[in-house]
Amino acid sequence: MKYKDLFIDFDDTLYDTHGNAVIALRETFEAFDLRRFFPDPQVFYDAYWMANIDLWTQYSKGEITRDYLIVERFRRPLSTGKGIDVKEALCLEMSDRFLDYCSTKPGVVAGAHELMDYLRQQGYRMHMCSNGFHEVQYKKLAACGLKDYFDTIILSENAGFNKPSPLYFDYAFRQSGANRETTLMIGDNLQTDILGALNSGIDAMLFNRWEVDVDEVPQSPTFVVSSLQEIMQIL
Repeated sequence: MKYKDLFIDFDDTLYDTHGNAVIALRETFEAFDLRRFFPDPQVFYDAYWMANIDLWTQYSKGEITRDYLIVERFRRPLSTGKGIDVKEALCLEMSDRFLDYCSTKPGVVAGAHELMDYLRQQGYRMHMCSNGFHEVQYKKLAACGLKDYFDTIILSENAGFNKPSPLYFDYAFRQSGANRETTLMIGDNLQTDILGALNSGIDAMLFNRWEVDVDEVPQSPTFVVSSLQEIMQIL
């Protein structure tokens, strides 16, 4: 067995972050009675996802702070409503409520528990590698029942650097005690997970959940799978 340690992304690789967030966002919309300002809820939802993707991309590059992301991802979509007074306090209140809703959702990507059972039976050491916020990630781990599979939980807030920074991966190796030559990174994000790992001298498996064109990147993933079940055929 070539690999001994697996660095595994959590959000949208194992935990269905997007699917759970769609539900939580709808709950947040209703809780704040935003229909007063958005006759069509989809206007708010579309603006939120556009802002969220942009802000998380900037955050992963270290271009913005966590505090800025938390406020801005609600300030932008709220600003598209009519007659709403968008203040920081409202954005923070909505963010807290949204994260509370998100972190209690148990939904995982199809095959997540089966995969983790299999990998544990095969004897791999598994380390969760995530850019997610500390308190939220632990709540989500508890909600979905995946926490006990991991030997180490490595969060960017503790590292002081986000994936794809090589400094994040240096920290991950110090925390896990793994060796680069026998470690494989598994994740759904081509930039933060895959290129981050490859640029740090680690083999990387892309879970191509979003059907991205891998031919457009400067380095090819070591493996590409379209489902979690396929991973069991390789490892």
